[in-house]
Amino acid sequence: MTPASGTPLLVGLAILFGVLGAIFLVAGTVALRRARPLGFGVQTLTGLLFLSLGALAGAIGLGMRGYRALTHEELAARIDVRPVGPQRFTATVHVPDRPAAIYELTGDEIYIDAHILKWKPLANVLGLHTAYELHRISGRYDDIDQERTSDRTVHSLVTEKPVDLFRLRRRYAFLAPMLDAEYGSGTFVPVRGPSELEVLVSTTGLLIREARSGAK
Repeated sequence: MTPASGTPLLVGLAILFGVLGAIFLVAGTVALRRARPLGFGVQTLTGLLFLSLGALAGAIGLGMRGYRALTHEELAARIDVRPVGPQRFTATVHVPDRPAAIYELTGDEIYIDAHILKWKPLANVLGLHTAYELHRISGRYDDIDQERTSDRTVHSLVTEKPVDLFRLRRRYAFLAPMLDAEYGSGTFVPVRGPSELEVLVSTTGLLIREARSGAK
C-alpha cells in the first residue's frame, strides 16, 4: 500500500508555476515603469495565470494527503473486535502509517465505508490515478426498528487536511473534467464474538473478511 501517486509532481509543478508567475509579475512591473502598458498587461496576466495554476496544483497536492493509491486489491486496515456487552463492542482499527484507534460501537454488525477519487485521463498524465480514503466506522443493527430508535455510534476515519478534494468536487462542477468523486463504497459484517478482521479495498469497492491465519 502506497500513498497516492502524483503528489511530488504536483508539489514540483506548484513551485515551478509559482516561480514563473513571480518572474512574469516582476517583468510586468518593469514594463509599467518603462511606460509600456501593453507589455505590462500581457506580463501581468501571464504571471497571474501561472500563479493560479501553481495554486491549483498545490491545492490538489494538499488534498491528496491521506489518500492512498489504488491499483489492485489491497489491505486498507485491520480491525480487532471485542464484545463488551449486549449489542456493544469495541473496534481497534489499525491503519498503515497511523497510530491504532479504539472506537466504542453499538449494534449487531460493524460497518465501514470509504471515499473513492477517480481521476480522469486528463489528470492521469500528471501521475494521478484512482485513490481511496477510509471515511467512517459505525455499528449497525440487524433489526430496522432498532436502527431507527436505538443508540447510533458513528466515528470518522478521515485524516485532517487543508483541502477536501472529495467535498470540493461535489461542490464545483468545473473539476468534472479532471476528477470523479461521486463514488463511495461501504461494507459490513456481523459481530458474533471476538474477531480479527481485514478491510480490503479494490477498484470494485470494500470488503471485510476474517484475518488470515498468521497475518500481522
